[in-house]
Amino acid sequence: MKVDPQEQLRVIKRGAVEILLEEELLRKLRRGKPLRIKAGFDPTAPDLHLGHTVLIQKMKQLQELGHEVIFLIGDFTGMIGDPSGRSETRKQLTRAEVLKNAETYKEQIFKILDPKKTVIEFNSQWIGEMDAVALIELSAKYTVARMLEREDFRMRYQKQESISIHEFLYPLIQGYDSVVLKADVELGGTDQRFNLLIGRELQREYGQEPQVILTMPLLEGTDGVNKMSKSINNYIGIHELPEEIFGKIMSISDELMWRYTELLSDRDLEEIGKIRSQVACGSTHPMEIKKSLAFEIVSRFHGRAAAESARDYFETRHQRRSVPKDIRKQFFPPDRIWICQLLVDLQFARSKGEARRLIAQGAVKVDGKVVTDVGFEFQGKVHQVVEVGKTRIAQVGREPKTNSEPSFS
Repeated sequence: MKVDPQEQLRVIKRGAVEILLEEELLRKLRRGKPLRIKAGFDPTAPDLHLGHTVLIQKMKQLQELGHEVIFLIGDFTGMIGDPSGRSETRKQLTRAEVLKNAETYKEQIFKILDPKKTVIEFNSQWIGEMDAVALIELSAKYTVARMLEREDFRMRYQKQESISIHEFLYPLIQGYDSVVLKADVELGGTDQRFNLLIGRELQREYGQEPQVILTMPLLEGTDGVNKMSKSINNYIGIHELPEEIFGKIMSISDELMWRYTELLSDRDLEEIGKIRSQVACGSTHPMEIKKSLAFEIVSRFHGRAAAESARDYFETRHQRRSVPKDIRKQFFPPDRIWICQLLVDLQFARSKGEARRLIAQGAVKVDGKVVTDVGFEFQGKVHQVVEVGKTRIAQVGREPKTNSEPSFS
């Protein structure tokens, strides 16, 4: 089905920070042919988080408009390491590490994209075949002076901090990917603007029509301040347990909720606008909107049944303050028992060593309080509930001395 170029532009602009250049994009859309949409992802970590899916959601929207989506896995550039936003040279990954991560990416993206309409490419296919002459020819198409216009390179140069030659190759290779793939549009985060512009210039150098650049915002993590990142533990991983994803989304601020909704939800912007009005006038509580968003996100990655279970868990555990029946485990230990032994007996830890590690990570709670002492002694007459994370929960107590079978409510 053909969609009017102006309507396509409205969809494409949703949540976008910048389109370079909008008139070029309209001109391409008016030709009535599917555009080649490129977005590159370096497999530097095994799992994707919601921050990554901002771009993938945009790719999905373009896919639904009838355009050809190319998911480029930067298995070659991943070994170099993207210098964007770096104050020092990034640690290089081995090829084995990159390829292992790349396999997980292929599995995860199809939770959002249509596998029948998605082209997956690896840039090692063409970069890995380049000889020294070809690499020199590519390097000759850009100057060091232009590279130093890039803010992170310029700042490091001014501070006399090291910049490795291979870091200059990263934006060149990313740009050359656009030449090879003949990209009409390239998507990227705002931190990729410099790299995307090089793609435009290299396409001109190789006699191609330059790609349009579409930049998307960097999604803040659960702290509401910093870019979502595993390194600072403010991320929501798409492979996390449904209850974890649901709970983390519920933990974000009401203000951040709207940003997540615009960038991650499939709801129409007009519908979102109406909901905002309802919240503003007090007819709808923000928590209900957040629960709806959490349900949508969990359904996307784990299915509707898992989302319903996660919602029930949240409502039972955090709103009604009780232990969910479907994950309750009853156990009758001695009057006094070492917490590490108890975790093993409950099968919450495979060994006492693992139990110690869980306590060190702050993952163990007794009656809602974090256990920090590895020598903690659980007393059956005093304590009642043991938790490890959000899904391993047990009601623990002494077995009643009656002739009838014990029962729990």
